[in-house]
Amino acid sequence: MSMNSFNRFFPTPKFLELPSFGLDISDESIKFMELVKTKKGIKVNHYGEKKIPAGIIESGKIKDLKQMEEVLVSLRKEEGIKSVRVSLSEEQVYIFNLKLEKLGLENIRESIELSLEEYIPISAQDAIFDYELLSEDEQSLKLQVAAISKNVIEEYLSVFKNSRISVKSFELEAQAISRSVIKKGDLETYMIVDFGKKHTGIFIISRGIIIFTSTLDVGGRMLSEMIEKNFKISFEEAEKKKKEFGLRRNATNREVFSVLLNGVSILRDEIVKHFLYWHTHKDEEGKDRPLIKKVILSGGDSNLIGLSEYLSVSMKINVEIANVWVNITDTGKYVPEISLDESLKFASALGLALGNFEHD
Repeated sequence: MSMNSFNRFFPTPKFLELPSFGLDISDESIKFMELVKTKKGIKVNHYGEKKIPAGIIESGKIKDLKQMEEVLVSLRKEEGIKSVRVSLSEEQVYIFNLKLEKLGLENIRESIELSLEEYIPISAQDAIFDYELLSEDEQSLKLQVAAISKNVIEEYLSVFKNSRISVKSFELEAQAISRSVIKKGDLETYMIVDFGKKHTGIFIISRGIIIFTSTLDVGGRMLSEMIEKNFKISFEEAEKKKKEFGLRRNATNREVFSVLLNGVSILRDEIVKHFLYWHTHKDEEGKDRPLIKKVILSGGDSNLIGLSEYLSVSMKINVEIANVWVNITDTGKYVPEISLDESLKFASALGLALGNFEHD
């Protein structure tokens, strides 16, 4: 009897299972999500957000290990989190494509290690890497390699270990988001724009693999600060104005619209730059890249009123707000108890939690 059939007929008792939460760690907060399997499919069991005091994490790197442990210990005690899948910030991970000739190739990992320092600014002995096979022919292998500093991983592992939380996996934030917003098995090419509070991630995914990532220091907080400065009002009032009016153009909203447009056009210019580069430059083998089918907006500030329409019209491409439930549920039958605004904010945590069901 295979292990799979054994599990099917004699499932692990619920109290013995160790469910893994998806943990999306940013500079400002930890978002967590737990999914459970029910007779009606996968459902949200538990989710939330815990603020991280300023200065503990910067650009995805832990600056204060002791304080980070304190945050995680309280998270374990308050929410009962014991096992996690964690996302890593793009700012700490290097992604590149590598072609290896088959002639004389004995060990793929050793061959990658010898090439690492040509592509990343850290020494091979200080790096941890993984790879994915993109394609192969008779002569060569085309690989995608993701590398990160050993120091970064060791610091994350130590704070979780000291907080008595076990780490089931580390994953690129872009991969986690794509797992929640792109239908499983969809091999088309998409650009995902993850518009967060302080940063925006731009990712290109093709055939289910993240090909490109970039992080911009542009986010929803910057837009609120622009309104705050222009109207000389408090940050809280500026946030309220941003959410209430957005990019809606009318008599009462004219000034808010023009302030927001200045900020959003910075974001649009960056998206256009990457979009054009992708379509006008050949890949490493001199081949045309596949066309980007659409731009998908995720992140807590992506549902700014009129944002997707503005980007769509000014870029002349289909821009859509993400559906983070695409691989979980038919929202016509089951509506999760989480608003659209919140669901966009939890795209990464949700994608990580979905990793528990990858092989089901």
